[in-house]
Amino acid sequence: MTDPQDTQFLPLTRRQVLEAGTVVSASGMISTATAQAQTQVTTSPSLPENGTTVHIACRVNGQPTAIDIDVRASLLDMLRERLGLVGAKKGCDHGQCGACTVHIDGRRIASCLTLAAKVNGREVTTIEGIGSADGLHPMQQAFIDHDALQCGYCTPGQIMAAIACVKEGHASTPEDIREYMSGNICRCGAYVGIVAAIEQAAPQIERG
Repeated sequence: MTDPQDTQFLPLTRRQVLEAGTVVSASGMISTATAQAQTQVTTSPSLPENGTTVHIACRVNGQPTAIDIDVRASLLDMLRERLGLVGAKKGCDHGQCGACTVHIDGRRIASCLTLAAKVNGREVTTIEGIGSADGLHPMQQAFIDHDALQCGYCTPGQIMAAIACVKEGHASTPEDIREYMSGNICRCGAYVGIVAAIEQAAPQIERG
């Protein structure tokens, strides 16, 4: 008869080993998940329930603008949701597609990555502010002339980036245009028309 004290030395089956391993792994995963959850709870920054607002005064498309804005709000959200300027589009919301391109003090930026509070005392120009009652901006007209758009979703950002591309001095060759417009994605693939439009409008913008 086998001594009960000797049962610890009895051979284990493969099934028993696998079952024991599964239990240990599961318990470890639960412990790790619990620890991570506790860490997230203790280290997450606390935000006020209704947010904190800041007063900013700037010029948007040449018009003085004063507004109280949530300190966490992006410039894109301020333009679209508070000022009703919906030309700049929310594409990727990560600064990777260029659909939200606007100008701050004449320089192009991704408005989805720019805090609205950062434009205090500065000049903001959107697609709504580049034309006039008398006619289209040369770049707008060139985009029409060369069918540089299809669905149109990215077009406002493309045009704002294109104007900046010219003013930055990067429109002298098709290769330069492609390089300095590479941050603006056209999912319809209208790149040939976009390059042609920039080439057409560049001399007029440079003279202006």
